Amino acid sequence: MSGESPRRNQHLMELAVRYFKKEGYKVKSESTVLEGYSGISRQFDLIVQKGRAEQGVWIRDWNRTIGVNIIIGLDTASEDVGLSNPILIGEKFSDHAKSYSNRRKITLLTKQKIAMSLR
Repeated sequence: MSGESPRRNQHLMELAVRYFKKEGYKVKSESTVLEGYSGISRQFDLIVQKGRAEQGVWIRDWNRTIGVNIIIGLDTASEDVGLSNPILIGEKFSDHAKSYSNRRKITLLTKQKIAMSLR
């Protein structure tokens, strides 16, 4: 149980696609499953590319704070499939999540930041 409704998540996905295109990213695919070096299948909501680097994106449209465990999961999944500097989109993030993401070069985007950028 992920705590997100399909309709809400789809709306945020559409906003995210518009945001990335506006920011100069190429949106390569949506709802992608990649095979990791570990042999584990890893799911990403989006794969975006800017320059040569491809980045995995997770979208978590939850009405609660996203903790460091989710950030670590994204980091691990991205590393396993050879993607750099992953991106997580959510409502709000814990202080531990922010610290970890700063150290590991993971971009955290809030729905509010995306909405403001698209105005």
